[in-house]
Amino acid sequence: MTERVVTDVFDSRFRPTATHALEQCPERPVALTPISRGNRKQTAIARFADGDPIVVQLCTNPRWLEPESLLLDRIADRTTVPVPAVCDSGTVDDAAYLLTEYVPGDDLHERFTDLNAEKRRTLVRSLGEALARLHEAFQFEGYGRLVVAERSLATSRDEWGEWFTEYGLEAIGRLPEPFEPLRTELQTAMRSHTPVHNPPAYLYPWDFRPGNTLVDDGRIATIVDWEAPLAAPASLAVANAEYLIADWYGVTPETLRAAFRDGYSGVRPYPEIRPEHRVAAIADSAVDSSGVVTNPLYPELGPTESIAFHRRQLQPVATRLEER
Repeated sequence: MTERVVTDVFDSRFRPTATHALEQCPERPVALTPISRGNRKQTAIARFADGDPIVVQLCTNPRWLEPESLLLDRIADRTTVPVPAVCDSGTVDDAAYLLTEYVPGDDLHERFTDLNAEKRRTLVRSLGEALARLHEAFQFEGYGRLVVAERSLATSRDEWGEWFTEYGLEAIGRLPEPFEPLRTELQTAMRSHTPVHNPPAYLYPWDFRPGNTLVDDGRIATIVDWEAPLAAPASLAVANAEYLIADWYGVTPETLRAAFRDGYSGVRPYPEIRPEHRVAAIADSAVDSSGVVTNPLYPELGPTESIAFHRRQLQPVATRLEER
């Protein structure tokens, strides 16, 4: 039964890893239901005759899933931010697996625009508070990609200016041809604003958004998809979250931004967001890891409209960056 289910759901390259992962479950699954969760991994819900469902995630590159597994445990230990509990994780044949509890709930991305204004503000305020609690709980000595070292999360870079410039230029460089001449202007401006000081570094969950938030009965049930976390100043994480939460849906963005800031400020001081942080955050969110332009709003915009949306968000920030 297990072998058949694995063959039906996951790519053949994952077969040994998936078979081993499912053997760690309390019983054999009677069904696996694939779900879409990011471009780097394959995800399915394993269902059992008697036990609760378990989410199975597989990835060909362990460096994406290993930090997520450890981070989920640490978030559960250090904060009240709701995340799924880790059941097991490991690596087989150079592919990683992660088993977590299945938390039922509605995808906030699909529900967001249908909610009334007060419910939207309440949920956005809760997301702001959650990010602030993560910043209170996770501080680092360096920047960039977080890796697992001796059962701890360690940073991969020491110099903020060097890493941030690379991060920003890479994000801008992924913008496709229709973003010209704005893309070239942004690259020039980014190179001229290399930071000279190393600010305090906090957890930067770069995909912290409604699409990774499940809600139940008007409350956040859990926040998922913590793969490949980063360390950066709080201002960069906040700029990214503001864009993905307040601006993304085109619904009273200033009101939602105020709600997000209220939630965050109830825990810790709100950071100052510099124009270069907004440029990097917006550019990074505008194109996914496969090089495809992302689609804001819900129902989601088409390719041409999505490009126009991101350009409208980038242009005024680019102007402020150039004026500095």
